[in-house]
Amino acid sequence: MRGAVPPGTPCWADLATPDLADTRRFYPELFGWTAHVSPEPDAHGYTVFRHDGRAVAGAGPPAAPDQVPIWSTYVATDDADLVAGRVTAAGGLVFVPPFEVFDQGRMAVFSDPAGAVLSVWQPMTMPGAEVLGVPGSMAWNELVTPDPEAAKVFYELVFGWHPEEQPADGPYTGWRLGDRIVAGMMPPLGDGFPADLPAYWAVYFAVDDADATADRAVRLGGEVLVPPRDSRSGRYAALRDPQGALFSVIARAG
Repeated sequence: MRGAVPPGTPCWADLATPDLADTRRFYPELFGWTAHVSPEPDAHGYTVFRHDGRAVAGAGPPAAPDQVPIWSTYVATDDADLVAGRVTAAGGLVFVPPFEVFDQGRMAVFSDPAGAVLSVWQPMTMPGAEVLGVPGSMAWNELVTPDPEAAKVFYELVFGWHPEEQPADGPYTGWRLGDRIVAGMMPPLGDGFPADLPAYWAVYFAVDDADATADRAVRLGGEVLVPPRDSRSGRYAALRDPQGALFSVIARAG
C-alpha cells in the first residue's frame, strides 16, 4: 500500500512519553485533538490523535525507562530494510531494526552520525498522517545539527535528498526531493535550549495563531523555550510539554 505522501517525505510524528494520561490531556486542549487509544494489549496504550476525524500524530510509552520524552519524525519509504542498510553504510546507527507494527506498517529507528534520531515508515494499512500542513496537523520537520556538512552527505545517501541553501535570517538548508523541499536543516538555536542538546529532528505543528498557542501551552503546564517570532515562513515558537518533550508551532505566512 502506498502512503499518503511519497517515499522520502516525512509522513508521521509520534511522542514517546512516560505520562500518556497527561499527554492525552495536554495536546487535545492545546490543538483541539481527540485521543484514540489502541485496543491492542501489545500496543501499551499507543494513542492516535485525530483532528476533525483525521489522524495527525501519535503517542506511546518510552522504549526504555531512561528515554527522555521526545517527538519523533517518520519518513515514508517503500522498503524499510533497504533504508536500514543505507543508514549503516552511510555511518549512521540502526537502533531498532525493521519490524512490523501489527498490520499497520513496517518501521525502523536510526540515528545520523551526529546523533539525531529518525524513523522510517513503510505503510501497510496505516499510511501515516491523513492530513498535513493545516492548523492542528504536522507542518514541517527540521534537523537541528552542529555538523550540517556531514548531514548533507548522510541524508543524500540514505534518502536521496539534495541540500539547497534557502533564504533565511541565518544559515538554513532545504532538503530537496524531486520538485519539492521536503524538510529543512539549521544549526542549533542556542537561546533557550540546553547547551549540551544533541542533534535532533524538530517537529512543527501548524496553528492559526502562534502567540495564542504559546500562551495556552503555558496555561496547560508547558513552557515556552523560544517566544513567538517572525520568519520568512511564518510566525513560530518553540515549546516544551509538561513532561519535557520539545516541539514547535508555526502560523504560516500568507
